[in-house]
Amino acid sequence: MTLTDPVIIGALSPSRAGDFMTCPLLYRFRVVDQLPERPSPAAVRGTVVHAVLERLYDLPAPARSVQAALELLEPQWLRLLDEEPQYAEMFADEAEQGEWLAQARAMLERYFTLEDPTRLEPAERELYVEAVLEGGLMLRGYVDRLDVAPSGEVRVVDYKTGSAPGPDFEAKALFQMKFYALVLWRLRGEVPRLLQLVYLGGKGEVLRYAPDEADLLATERKVRALWEAIERALRSGEWRARRSRLCDWCDHQALCPEFGGTPPPVPAREPGDTVRRNRRAATDEL
Repeated sequence: MTLTDPVIIGALSPSRAGDFMTCPLLYRFRVVDQLPERPSPAAVRGTVVHAVLERLYDLPAPARSVQAALELLEPQWLRLLDEEPQYAEMFADEAEQGEWLAQARAMLERYFTLEDPTRLEPAERELYVEAVLEGGLMLRGYVDRLDVAPSGEVRVVDYKTGSAPGPDFEAKALFQMKFYALVLWRLRGEVPRLLQLVYLGGKGEVLRYAPDEADLLATERKVRALWEAIERALRSGEWRARRSRLCDWCDHQALCPEFGGTPPPVPAREPGDTVRRNRRAATDEL
C-alpha cells in the first residue's frame, strides 16, 4: 500500500448486497460462515449461457449466427465440467442433462430475437470494475458487456437467464445495474447513458433504463446504508432471517429459525476479518 492508497474498510458486490437485502441471515451464511451450497442447475446454466455469449463476440460479425452460438454451447459446458466435475452430479441421468441443455439452447436462440450481434462491437466483455467510495468502502463486480458509441456514450448490458420481473420488482432488478453504473461513474467521471437488462427466460424481454446523477447518488446512499447495517450485524452478531418466496431455493433451511432450525455459532473474528471476508465474497459473481 502506498501513502495515496485508500484504507479499505470492506468490499461489496451487487450479489452480496442483494443477499443482505433479501435476507441478512443468508448474507451471514454465505459471507461470514461461508457455508457450502449445492450447485443450482439454473445458476450453472446461466454461467454456460454467459460464456457462450461472451465468446460469440470473438467471432467476426458476419459469423455471429444462431448456429454459431449453438455450436459453442457444448464446448463451453464441457470446459466448465472439466473445471467443476461435481456439476455432473446435478442430473439424475443423461435425459435430464439433455433437457437442461435444450433449455440453454432455447435461451441462446431467444437472444437473437432481442439483439442482432452482427451489428454490435462491444468495447468490453466480462469487465471487472472496482471503485472505492469516500470512507473506504470498495464496490466491485463483473459487467457482462460494455458498449461505447462513437460519440462516447456508454451502455451497460447484463444478461439474465430468468424471466423479466413484473412492474413491482423492476426496481430490485435495476439495483444491480445502478450499482455498476455508480462504479463506472466513480471510475470514469461520466454517467452511463443506458442500462440494459436482456432477459433470456420466458418470452424474452429487454429492460432499459437511463440513469442520471441523482439516481446514482441515491444508489450510493443506499449502498452506504447497507454497509452500515452489515457492520451493525457484524458487531452485534444479530442476523435477522427474512422469509420470502426465495426461501424455496435456499440450501440453508435446516439452519434457519424461520423453518425451525438453529444457526451455528458466529465464527470468531480476528482483526481484519470483515475486510478479508467481504473482499473474497465481493468477487463471487455468477
